[in-house]
Amino acid sequence: MKQSKMLIPTKKQAPSDAEALSHQMMARAGYIYQVSAGVWAYLPLAYRTIRKIEAIIRTEMDKIDAAETLMPGLLPADLWKESGRYESYGDNLFKLKDRRDREFILGPTHEETYTEIIRDSIKSYKKLPLIVYQIQDKFRDEDRPRYGILRSKEFSMYDGYSFSADKAGLDDAYQKMATAFRNVFDRCGLNYKVILADSGTMGGKNSQEFSAPAPVGEDTIVYTDGTYAANLEKATSTYTGEKIDEAPGELTKKATPGAHSVDEAAESLGLAADRIIKAMVFNARTGDKTQMVMVLMRGNDEVNTTKVADFLGADDVSLASDDQITKKIKGAHPGSLGPVGLDKSVKIIADNCLKETSNMACGANEDGHHYINANAGRDYQVSAYVDFRNVQEGEIAPDGEPIKFTPGIEIGHIFKLGTHYSKVMKAQVLDKTGHLTDVVMGCYGIGVTRLLSAIAEQTADKNGLCWPDSIAPFDVHVIPVNVKKDDQVEMANQIYTDLQNAGYDVLLDDRKERAGVKFADSDLIGLPIRVTVGRKATDGIVEIKIRKTGDTVEVKADEVVSTVKILMKQLAGDSKQN
Repeated sequence: MKQSKMLIPTKKQAPSDAEALSHQMMARAGYIYQVSAGVWAYLPLAYRTIRKIEAIIRTEMDKIDAAETLMPGLLPADLWKESGRYESYGDNLFKLKDRRDREFILGPTHEETYTEIIRDSIKSYKKLPLIVYQIQDKFRDEDRPRYGILRSKEFSMYDGYSFSADKAGLDDAYQKMATAFRNVFDRCGLNYKVILADSGTMGGKNSQEFSAPAPVGEDTIVYTDGTYAANLEKATSTYTGEKIDEAPGELTKKATPGAHSVDEAAESLGLAADRIIKAMVFNARTGDKTQMVMVLMRGNDEVNTTKVADFLGADDVSLASDDQITKKIKGAHPGSLGPVGLDKSVKIIADNCLKETSNMACGANEDGHHYINANAGRDYQVSAYVDFRNVQEGEIAPDGEPIKFTPGIEIGHIFKLGTHYSKVMKAQVLDKTGHLTDVVMGCYGIGVTRLLSAIAEQTADKNGLCWPDSIAPFDVHVIPVNVKKDDQVEMANQIYTDLQNAGYDVLLDDRKERAGVKFADSDLIGLPIRVTVGRKATDGIVEIKIRKTGDTVEVKADEVVSTVKILMKQLAGDSKQN
């Protein structure tokens, strides 16, 4: 492809709102264009990269006999009302009506659509298992689109679905998908971790997330140098807090004016922070029912609302407002809340770190006052002790190694949905005994356009993008330094043709630009190999540069193809090792 014929609007400066390196470099290199907040156009270079990622995905799906399909992006709202997600999905759902006032949504994911098709098409276990997938644009009305294409309102996504007659079939499909996903990310040259994760709005209980460490990652990867890795929402440690075994003292109310935090209460009472019970009140919503719950934590430990929701089986857990709290607990505000004398309609649950403690201090449900010597069982009742806390760096993970944190970008997720959708949507088949059984489902997702950001975050440098050879929009960038020199132009054109005939994707910079502009743009675009035809063309010599390392070598023009072949093999090997 000739560069003069492509739309590559490179820029010297990144957009003023570009925080992420990937956003800065892809905008500067002419890969993406912002049409609106969270809405992006993918220009020729980006689209070529997307197509190469899609080709890798399709190859790996073919290996496990997954069949490609294409679903509509415009979906009837009734389908999502049937599953219960029309309301539970929240404000991220794009809702609209047609001219006849019928309700529709723009699909953020397609569990309901595929379940309906299987329900209406498959009647016997003999037709299962099946794995189907699509690569299609999705729509989510993100409140805060940011980091360029990393978090946007419209994005390209691979979503796959497995349907089995039993759990064994689901387990088999899940393992096949886990292997396929690893192959995809390995071939894309990514550094990633496979971690335990929460299923969120997808349903089901078992899931694994594929996360790429990156400074702008919005997730926290909890990992060790051993075998443990999890999302912060699911991470656990062996930490249980110091045991406090004392003879129960007399429950006594103390004035603590101005003490609103654990540290302030501890200072006012002359106690260590881990002798204070932090009480937080949440609304737990399940379907159309909401329950107020008080969660007790020790000291400054943070409540993990995902763990709370999982324990309660709730669709959503959110902090209660001050007004909601004061209506239920008269005269008390956050900072003075506690379990003693609490209204019985408020469920009390506590973190495991409080299980073996005594004579703790807690809010007295009266502003400016706390109790000391509060003891569970005598002064208040806890319905359950469960791990509700966020782990902290340095604690010991279940594998016996110290915990570390790193930010990460979610690039893929696999879920064991079970019968979460099939039961409510009545997707059933006849089993071997002739009885109807709910279809057992799994779902699997890869953020295709999000991969561009993740890979760029990990590979770009101060000069621009630096794509792995497997997904680069072109393999080789051929640059004649001076297009006014016939010998340089002729040699560049011959090398361009020879490389294309050898099966390489080649970009020829035939523009009438200064050498400095061409080289700067070449670094920005980030193709794996650059062939420069300059002053030594008269001697039949050209320079080959590896973008990743900056290493250069001079070769004869008729050795370019063989040299590029060797270098591309080396780059492919480096990508596999990464």
